[in-house]
Amino acid sequence: MYAIVEISGKQFKVSESNLLKVPVQNAEANEILQFKNVMLLDNEGKISIGTPFIKNALVTATVVEHGRDRKVIVFKKKRRKDYKVKRGHRQGFTKIRIESISSGKVKASEETAAAAKKSPAAAEDGKKTEKE
Repeated sequence: MYAIVEISGKQFKVSESNLLKVPVQNAEANEILQFKNVMLLDNEGKISIGTPFIKNALVTATVVEHGRDRKVIVFKKKRRKDYKVKRGHRQGFTKIRIESISSGKVKASEETAAAAKKSPAAAEDGKKTEKE
């Protein structure tokens, strides 16, 4: 089972017990994070694709550590102008371990059952009162 999840604006392919370096998250070590922006879910050959996200799908992860990546050198030069600038940058990251991936099918079936219990006429009356 694997999923494609959006974490801080970037997409990651995750499966259970994976270790990932993601952009810095506001969490302490050993804290549990939940990501609801699941774009694709593959459950033993059954693929679900979200539009843009899958409802009720959830990826749970634990923060392992925070750190800083390798230095990236930024070098600027303009020829014949005696202009050279060398700068470095180290991007922060959070290392997480994926604990579980849930599709949320049970929750979805409960919601549809609750929606079926409501009559369509009652739903229309509720909409009319909201507009007034």
